[in-house]
Amino acid sequence: MRLPLDRRLTLSAALLAVVAGVVPATAAQAAASPLTGTATAAAPAPTPDLDAVTQALKNTTAAGAPGAMVRITGSGAPLTSAVGVQDRTTGAAMDLNGRFRIGSVTKTFSSVVLLQLVNEGKLSLDAPVNQYLPGLLPDNRITVRHLLTHRSGLADYTNAMFDKTVPGFEAVRNKVFTYQELVALSLREPRTTEPGVSYNYSNTNFVVVGMLIEKATGNGVAKEYERRIIKPLKLKNTSYVHPSTQIKGAHLHGYLTPDEAGAPLVDSTEQTVSWAQSAGAMISNAADLNTFVSALLGGKLLAPAMLDAMLNVTPTDATNTRFYGLGLRRYDLSCGTSVYGHTGTVQGFYTYAFATRDGKRSLAAVANTSNRGAANTALGGTLEGAFCGKKGPAAPTAKRSFALVPELTAAPADRDLPEHGSR
Repeated sequence: MRLPLDRRLTLSAALLAVVAGVVPATAAQAAASPLTGTATAAAPAPTPDLDAVTQALKNTTAAGAPGAMVRITGSGAPLTSAVGVQDRTTGAAMDLNGRFRIGSVTKTFSSVVLLQLVNEGKLSLDAPVNQYLPGLLPDNRITVRHLLTHRSGLADYTNAMFDKTVPGFEAVRNKVFTYQELVALSLREPRTTEPGVSYNYSNTNFVVVGMLIEKATGNGVAKEYERRIIKPLKLKNTSYVHPSTQIKGAHLHGYLTPDEAGAPLVDSTEQTVSWAQSAGAMISNAADLNTFVSALLGGKLLAPAMLDAMLNVTPTDATNTRFYGLGLRRYDLSCGTSVYGHTGTVQGFYTYAFATRDGKRSLAAVANTSNRGAANTALGGTLEGAFCGKKGPAAPTAKRSFALVPELTAAPADRDLPEHGSR
């Protein structure tokens, strides 16, 4: 195994390491296999480059988001930046304290609850799902772990549901589904892989996770989120209100981009999010997300063995810079820093919630649009400025070995929902 790369390598050298199959790691990190390793004992992250972060937000609005904002902790007082508007009708500026729908960041909340139940002996990661929910799935080989790692092979029902973005959304905006109905929608489609064979992101997995939580506790997921995460961390702006359609208190408006170029944005703020439930229906704000991911990575929510299991990641693409554990993403940035958290997409909102391995530096970023992949990718650019700090002068293009390779920050964003609009 190669030794970890020094964090001061130039971007071109970092790209070379990726091509060679070596995952960048800071000098203070333990060597880690991309298949199983979890970087630990990371050196302190450099001071955030707020100018670079703000530029990423401006890039996000230039790509079609009405507004975007970020909150960074871990270097003194929280650093914040916001551009654009939170309400296109009134023109109100982005409210850094405003609530918004966090989409698939909900999956990390669900994973924390489930892993607590595993630690309590109420579930086993490697037991068949059908052991707890008899007859639910067509394959007894699908385990609880397969759900959390997106390796069950269960098709994502949202692909068909939102094949046409706005009509699909309007058809379910006020609808209330049962978990069983959502699973049935998935089972109409061919399975994507044999259980455990390969990563294939599917919202169906975390619908079943919600069912497991409710079966193991006898309570709705809202109660378990509340007593296991929200109350202990004093998350005053975080809630699971399904099937209510409103976001109470000060909040951002979300705007869904139609598939048709030039069509007006659709205000998608109010909806049941019943199509997602435990896969994506939570509401929060930037400060609460900072607290959540910092507490999780800092070991305040899970026993050490459970956190280690959550951080046991596998690659999700060919770049060896993106990985998935148990309801948690890991991104390896251009400076060698690894960050952990989740992305979130729900109609009208893109969210990033990430922290360093020790939980001491965290970022929460949101843009109030969706079905606009370029805006999602631009928002992801806040990670570089937040965790890598100011970059040194770039080497002249003519001298760079991989001048034609896109920068890591330009990699397309992970998609938590299907997207069809112009990019």
